[in-house]
Amino acid sequence: MKRSNAEIIGEYGPFPGVDCVHGVSYDGERVWFATGDTLAAFDPASGEASRTIDVAAHAGTAFDGQHLFQIAESRIQKIDPATGRVLATIPAPGAGSDSGLAWAEGSLWVGQYRERKIHQVDPETGAILRTIACDRFVTGVTWVDGELWHGTWEGDESDVRHIDPATGDVLESLRMPPGVGVSGLDSDGDERFFCGGGRSGKITVIKRERQ
Repeated sequence: MKRSNAEIIGEYGPFPGVDCVHGVSYDGERVWFATGDTLAAFDPASGEASRTIDVAAHAGTAFDGQHLFQIAESRIQKIDPATGRVLATIPAPGAGSDSGLAWAEGSLWVGQYRERKIHQVDPETGAILRTIACDRFVTGVTWVDGELWHGTWEGDESDVRHIDPATGDVLESLRMPPGVGVSGLDSDGDERFFCGGGRSGKITVIKRERQ
């Protein structure tokens, strides 16, 4: 496994009225983040807040190119970002112990925090298609360039790690600095990871080295 220190290249927040950042997702223009009672968005070029949707948002957030998906307690909501309407809900695999959320290959990928698992889930039914076992508490989840990455936050230690989706083996680990945790995670599809910072109310940007 390749280990290195995460290179921080940016930071956003804290944001007014935001006590905690849970899930994080990038839609190609805006970064969305879950704050508990709302789903908020900002422009990463300017840092300016751009949208707020009043919807329960307790953990991971994902975007499929058209809709937002948001974990709220024991369910996953499908949301129209234009109107803020919840279009459908499916059960979350962890029944309330879910953490990260990502969209890839037509499926949702859901982290289960203390169970140290990532589930591939049918977005229409919530059926679990397969499960990947991890060796740390799982927070945010993201796919980029065919690579599966997830955040960890255990005690005072946090990192972002690239794992083999077939085996769960850790291929690469980017260690966060002391005091900086990863509660949510998404990639911009290029060289940036957006990392939710839990109760810091911030989102930290770290560099991803492209292979």
